[in-house]
Amino acid sequence: MEKFSRILTDSSIIVNRIAYLLQDNNIDYKIKDNVESARLAGFGSPNNNVELYVLKNDLEKSKVLIDNFLKENIS
Repeated sequence: MEKFSRILTDSSIIVNRIAYLLQDNNIDYKIKDNVESARLAGFGSPNNNVELYVLKNDLEKSKVLIDNFLKENIS
């Protein structure tokens, strides 16, 4: 993931919604679901341990989209 930079760690619901927003804006992303990985391995993990990564050259554009989404939808 050297081309990618972590931009957000949250629940899978929030991360997947923001990933959809990024996709609509033609921004490449990767999701690392530590919750699901822990479950498959047989141990627990906090529910808000899903990481969202974007390409480093899309970082600023992504931050603006994510900040706006969080302001409008999360209070």
